Amino acid sequence: MSTGPGSALLPVVRRLMSFAPSAVPRRQRRLAGRRASVDGIPFTLPVNSEQTPALMAAFPVDGDAAARLLPGDELHPVRLPGGRGLLVVTVVNYEITDIGRYVEYSLAIACTFGAKPAPPLLPGLLRGHYGTGQFVLDLPVSSEISVKGGKGIWGMPKHQANLDFTVTPTEVSSQYDVDGLLGARIEIDRPPETALPLDVGAANYCVFRGMVMKSFIYFQGAADVALGKRAKARLYLGDAPQVAPLNDLGIEQDAVFTAFLPSTRGVLDDHFECWFMTSGDGRHETGEGLDSVVDLGRSEEWLDPPKVRVGSTR
Repeated sequence: MSTGPGSALLPVVRRLMSFAPSAVPRRQRRLAGRRASVDGIPFTLPVNSEQTPALMAAFPVDGDAAARLLPGDELHPVRLPGGRGLLVVTVVNYEITDIGRYVEYSLAIACTFGAKPAPPLLPGLLRGHYGTGQFVLDLPVSSEISVKGGKGIWGMPKHQANLDFTVTPTEVSSQYDVDGLLGARIEIDRPPETALPLDVGAANYCVFRGMVMKSFIYFQGAADVALGKRAKARLYLGDAPQVAPLNDLGIEQDAVFTAFLPSTRGVLDDHFECWFMTSGDGRHETGEGLDSVVDLGRSEEWLDPPKVRVGSTR
């Protein structure tokens, strides 16, 4: 049951949010049922998921340190009042997709796209104008086929790892290990049952083959959300090299918000954008190349669950 001073307003908020138009582009609805095969992976459009739970948590970080992790000159960290940036942790337990079941664990910096950084707060209100989205730093997944498709087609920095996704009456958690090392573990106390109806889109920015890749995902579901002091989350970072860059972010322990969506429907747009990542002297991080995906197969098998014990929180 939802509690607190704002609980009486929840029915009104839910009603207003239910009037929002679908974020899924008309093109995706028009192509529904058509078939495609990309890199040998068969798809029935839209590229969607069903009955999929997800958790989210966001933590303030050093804004300047976040800016140093963003590639090129056109991605800028979203700035909170006071200049802090935002690390967004999203874990999706995909239950029904064209490529089978898998867990996807995203560690990303909230960002905007443009010649100049955006003012604080406005990127959340004017997402299209500022190209608001997230730059994905690390994206472990359960299966080989998810790596092959996500990286080879959409340029996402996916790699196969040991993952889990656990839901109890009081907590939702997920951990990933890789090569016997802890990558990251996120735990959130289950937020109050706000059941806010979400129908939103999001932009993911990634680096692959020396290009910035921008993909679009849309999802629908009822979200239980906690904000500010009501948001209880614990993020643990390990010794895996994939998470090493996060150690310099100065991640704060108190989350800005947490969310749990017990069941979502999602669409990954088959339309995406990419462009050369440039710099004045040509020296920059280019991401992985085609050699990292060319020999991958289409196995849907998972690695064993994570076994590394969690250390201290960051």
